[in-house]
Amino acid sequence: MAAPWCSVSSGPTRYVLGMQELFRGHSKTREFPAHSAKVHSVAWSCDGRRLASGSFDKTASVFLLEKDRLVKENNYRGHGDSVDQLCWHPSNPDLFVTASGDKTIRIWDVRTTKCIATVNTKGENINICWSPDGQTIAVGNKDDVVTFIDAKTHRSKAEEQFKFEVNEISWNNDNNMFFLTNGNGCINILSYPELKPVQSINAHPSNCICIKFDPMGKYFATGSADALVSLWDVDELVCVRCFSRLDWPVRTLSFSHDGKMLASASEDHFIDIAEVETGDKLWEVQCESPTFTVAWHPKRPLLAFACDDKDGKYDSSRETGTVKLFGLPNDS
Repeated sequence: MAAPWCSVSSGPTRYVLGMQELFRGHSKTREFPAHSAKVHSVAWSCDGRRLASGSFDKTASVFLLEKDRLVKENNYRGHGDSVDQLCWHPSNPDLFVTASGDKTIRIWDVRTTKCIATVNTKGENINICWSPDGQTIAVGNKDDVVTFIDAKTHRSKAEEQFKFEVNEISWNNDNNMFFLTNGNGCINILSYPELKPVQSINAHPSNCICIKFDPMGKYFATGSADALVSLWDVDELVCVRCFSRLDWPVRTLSFSHDGKMLASASEDHFIDIAEVETGDKLWEVQCESPTFTVAWHPKRPLLAFACDDKDGKYDSSRETGTVKLFGLPNDS
């Protein structure tokens, strides 16, 4: 009997055929000027009305999604260093938070376009996430310290120093466990809010880079330096299958709103879109340079992403700091 992750599927599923049919008519990618330097992070508000981007140029930008295009609404200035990651409040579509190398995080309100809080932290911040219940923001820095900040009082509630390289951090959808991917290829799981070690999973032979939970709460996915994406059962904590179409370290992952598609990207010049249940290739989105960040829209089959646009090593005539949107009608 073949191992489950080597399972051979019996031709494309009805879902794959349906989505391929949709993308044949909606395979257009559009670029939207966003920043004066490369974009590190893109994320959608919970209602899908806005897309935020964070950049090496020290700013965040917010776009409104109109029918088939992104319209720039505002630029958010205040950080003194690169904005490495950002995320939105899980249920309030007006609030987002940015993590920066300037040793602060900032919470912004799109209604007033102002920074409503600046929280000083101990180190250069590289990753951030907002708890599913909206009460806590976790931020990780270059010294592998994760700080848990009360989203209302903006004070630190807890701080953990790890003895390993912390890459990406995330709560599970139930808000009772906290996950970290690390430089040794492990997924570390802590209870929340106690922050006691629950389990450490040897997920990959090399650096485990990114982690995402599917909106349905059934799976989470990790991406690693071995170019593999692995899909895990949330309850059993076992690997269900692997996706192996990329050749370079997997930098970024995103599940579609229905949990049925998984986008993964790397330095490969395409974004892989897989069917979650079979691992089958559903589509690939062509790009001309490495991809830093991908994010599916929370309601529609639209994928926002950003690449290493202009760095001398690629085509210098192209715009730098653009945000891209895939899934638009071919005739738009």
